Amino acid sequence: MPTPQLIAFDADDTLWPNQPHFDYAEAQLFALLTHYADADTLGKRFYEVWRSNMHLFGYGAKSFMLTMIETVIELTNGTVTGTEIQQILDHGKRLLDFPIELLPHVEEVLEELRHRGIPLMLLTKGDLFDQESKLARSGLGDYFDHVEIVSEKNEATYRRILTRYGVQPQDFAMVGNSLKSDVLPVAKLGGLAIHVPYHATWVHEQVPADQLAGIPFQHAESLKEALAYLI
Repeated sequence: MPTPQLIAFDADDTLWPNQPHFDYAEAQLFALLTHYADADTLGKRFYEVWRSNMHLFGYGAKSFMLTMIETVIELTNGTVTGTEIQQILDHGKRLLDFPIELLPHVEEVLEELRHRGIPLMLLTKGDLFDQESKLARSGLGDYFDHVEIVSEKNEATYRRILTRYGVQPQDFAMVGNSLKSDVLPVAKLGGLAIHVPYHATWVHEQVPADQLAGIPFQHAESLKEALAYLI
């Protein structure tokens, strides 16, 4: 397989942990609010509200905060206290400034690809300010020739980005932990999609096994292993 002309990396849970911070905040808030509803009820309604409002709220910490507040207001018939809403906001704010700790082999892999002169892109979805802040806190900015922060990662998005950069799908590689966002759209377009799984996967990024049948993509247990598919 020829070396790609452009290699893109997902950010959250590919270059640095993200989902565990959200899982922790969620667990803390569910424990705080159990006098209104049990954790299962809170969780189920929380994801229903988030799914229905995703076209308005999008992804990220701010969306998390708004969804949690709306869910609790609904489940309590408006009796949730201002103090409890403030606690939701406090947990959400911590999701906007947590220290970035790189996952194994990240700098090693990026350094090797940069050394070989392959253009690199950070391609992630979510809130613009939130994702820009994470990249700045990560210290990885200088490795990337391009940064694209999008509202959704689907075939149309990838097609638009490839057209903008003048790259054919067969000359493009995408590395990420999400089958839904990083792998399936790119594989369907004819690009090289490399799945590097992370131990925690957001429920909205999970893909039923039957949707993977016949889809050509590569699997790597780590970024270091993924490197073999890229050079």
